[in-house]
Amino acid sequence: MPSGRFPFPQLDPARAMSHPPLMNQLGDHGDEVLLRAAFQFRAALIHYFRRKHADPNELEDLAQEVFVRIAARRSAEPVANVGAYVFQTAASVLGDRHRRRVVRHAEDHVAFDSARHAEFDIDASRIVEARQDLRAAVDLLGMLPERTRIVFELRRFDGHPYADIAIKLGISVSAVEKHMLRATRRLLSFAQEAK
Repeated sequence: MPSGRFPFPQLDPARAMSHPPLMNQLGDHGDEVLLRAAFQFRAALIHYFRRKHADPNELEDLAQEVFVRIAARRSAEPVANVGAYVFQTAASVLGDRHRRRVVRHAEDHVAFDSARHAEFDIDASRIVEARQDLRAAVDLLGMLPERTRIVFELRRFDGHPYADIAIKLGISVSAVEKHMLRATRRLLSFAQEAK
């Protein structure tokens, strides 16, 4: 028996394509002859996956997944058309890959780009400066008229819609808009002065 990760039984080539039940009993790792026949379709599989717009970096992985599934096959049924079986398995692999990507929202992920996500130095002076700016903004909010500050906090910090703020404070929606405008102008003027 050849050494390797998965020991395959030695098969009589005359009986190989009949897939005797003995070959697929628990503990076997697939039909060696079927797997060897499937390997002949490797280049065609890569082409198939490329035509199906698979990620070019995953073409080899997808083909390997087809061979893994064929090796794990547990059926005594003979395969009449190896090529059709290989591509049916390939279609199943693609379908499963697509479902996993949808579930994991794979398309929403952003690949790491060292230029865009480069490490940057956070020095103590920047931290101190940011804290001072934050303190100044909080102080500025504290200097706003009380109703304007409350409207701003309800909208920006708590996320309440204008209509809810109006009901809560017993004022009109247009009054809420005016308070927000006043607070925003004050904060913008502070930001421009800080530059």
